[in-house]
Amino acid sequence: MTAVELPDKLYFKIGEVARLVGVKPYVLRYWESEFSVLRPGKTRSRHRLYRRKDVETLLEIRRLLYAERYTIAGAKRRLREGTRAVGTPRVRAEGATLAEVRQELLDLCRLLERDPPPPLKIE
Repeated sequence: MTAVELPDKLYFKIGEVARLVGVKPYVLRYWESEFSVLRPGKTRSRHRLYRRKDVETLLEIRRLLYAERYTIAGAKRRLREGTRAVGTPRVRAEGATLAEVRQELLDLCRLLERDPPPPLKIE
């Protein structure tokens, strides 16, 4: 699956999103019913308006379902794990262990002790 260049817009209609994501509009409507993170806004005439974040989420769902062959339940679980880990550092994802991170911090502390910063001048 190739990377999709999203136009610089705030809102997208369902047809535009379907083209960008590479699925039919009825698939998008089905995914809305299955994935609670998808809640597009609606106009007065009840047309769906997707935000950029919604389109990015849909692209991730498509990747999980089609490229990585997740089930709907597995994709839901994966998205939930991804949103929970947004605020946490991705130490494990980069292959570093806690011991390696601890060692790096100790090395930085030793460097700081060896070369203390110049004293602050308070006027």
